Amino acid sequence: MTENTQLDELEYGNVNISDDVIGIISSIAAAEITGISGLSGKITEDLVEMLGKKNFSKGVKVEIKEDKVEIDLNLIVDYGVKIPDVSWKVQENVKTAVESMTGLKVLAVNVHVNGINLKKKEEAPAKAE
Repeated sequence: MTENTQLDELEYGNVNISDDVIGIISSIAAAEITGISGLSGKITEDLVEMLGKKNFSKGVKVEIKEDKVEIDLNLIVDYGVKIPDVSWKVQENVKTAVESMTGLKVLAVNVHVNGINLKKKEEAPAKAE
């Protein structure tokens, strides 16, 4: 079940942010980093995708306590990258994205590397001269 986090009560009402929204922000921010092949989810998340429903927060676990967030990311990296460097860039990008978009304080972004993509990305064809 998706939970919502209520932010400050505003003059005209409340603002609630779903855990799924934070998960989507996190997954997009992680995917922006070079060297990240994708996110790995649980078997149930994979089955949901096979049935045709896109799961944009696959591989992301969000835990919110008051106005603070802890995020766990399950990643697949490209073969040959420096995993600690890529992980640090992911942590920084996710923290910045979540804090700037939601106003919530990110306590931790825990990166779990669960796989390596062995396929080489196709190189652009050389230009004919």
